Amino acid sequence: MSEAKQFDISKKAVIAAFQAVKENAGSYGADEQTIKEFEEHLNNNLYKLWNRMASGSYFPKPVRAVAIPKKNGGIRILGIPTVEDRIAQMVAKMYFEPLVEPMFYNDSYGYRPNKSAIQAVGQARERCFKRDWVLELDIKGLFDNIKHGYLMYMVEKHTQIKWLILYIKRWLTVPFIMSDGSVAERRSGTPQGGVISPVLANLFLHYVFDDFMTKAYPNIWWERYADDGVLHCQSYKQAAFIKQKLEERFQQFGLELNKEKTRIVYCKDNRRPQNYSCTQFTFLGYTFRPRLNKNKEGKFFVGFTPAVSEKAKTAMKQKIREWKIQLKADLSLKDIGNMINKVVQGWINYYTHYYKSEFYEVLRYINQCLIKWVRRSYKKKNTRSRAEHWLGAVARRDRNLFAHWKFGILPSVGEGAV
Repeated sequence: MSEAKQFDISKKAVIAAFQAVKENAGSYGADEQTIKEFEEHLNNNLYKLWNRMASGSYFPKPVRAVAIPKKNGGIRILGIPTVEDRIAQMVAKMYFEPLVEPMFYNDSYGYRPNKSAIQAVGQARERCFKRDWVLELDIKGLFDNIKHGYLMYMVEKHTQIKWLILYIKRWLTVPFIMSDGSVAERRSGTPQGGVISPVLANLFLHYVFDDFMTKAYPNIWWERYADDGVLHCQSYKQAAFIKQKLEERFQQFGLELNKEKTRIVYCKDNRRPQNYSCTQFTFLGYTFRPRLNKNKEGKFFVGFTPAVSEKAKTAMKQKIREWKIQLKADLSLKDIGNMINKVVQGWINYYTHYYKSEFYEVLRYINQCLIKWVRRSYKKKNTRSRAEHWLGAVARRDRNLFAHWKFGILPSVGEGAV
């Protein structure tokens, strides 16, 4: 470092943190400054931030509270820090994450390098084949209810870097600015939306759940993604026992299981004749339940397998409606493709790993909206059959216009083909 400072923070780390925040995009914070505006005086802004962080005079601004509707009703409060504070948190994450990441277990999948939700779904699928019972686990309000005292004790177990400890404490207690302009003080939780929050939440649950389960009940398999988890048990009795133990465990640390979403599930298939009322659960957008499958010999059997959930399909269709494709008569098909393809390709990448035919109705719904666009855009193609025929011909001529066409879901004659 070229200047003597209280804390040894690399200028290069601050620059790298800005690049990472820029790539992640995101909305403005309480000061309403966008990433683009911050970048207009980039060198000066980054230098001032580094100077304050390195001298100990950095204090985060209040966090902008944004209400996000949940798929199952209710709202979730996201806390959006300012661009400057996101960069500062990214600096801290770059220093802190390597200290705790090697300690985390393989079956913890959320917000971790080289881990993904679809890996967690795949592991759950394999284990459902091997064990008859599942405990579906959901932690109520994880990001809002983490106890700061416990969390800071855990942080200090893994680092003695003074500035990390100091700034994490400040981020935990910075108030929310609500939509009406009022200020809400915070005495627990770590804002869902903060850059450092996922690492801190993983650290907290590592000790509260992951490490506890691995050491106390090593014969019970589990997968966890943030506040969602699946435990694979050998009997109903074992599942009921561990459910009670986890209720007690979480209560000790100020957390609570969501009673509506925490259930014991029977993985019913051809090999499992027992009757039980609950034979399905949803994990990371996939619903696991008995489904008709076909083996390599062409014979049908009932297997306990995952497919895109109804809630996920409803949410995707809602997103498609929000695009208002049929009203974009001023745009070309290529323009519409450029507008939606990145999102649609992401859906395809995620929801076609297992039982992909369940997902096709979402892609066909896009075709229906495109047919409405054709009917509005061309007077001579204002009937459904004419519009469908014309769009089908375009699709067969140029599948690359749309991500779902390239995947094989075409309008008209080709619709549904794979």
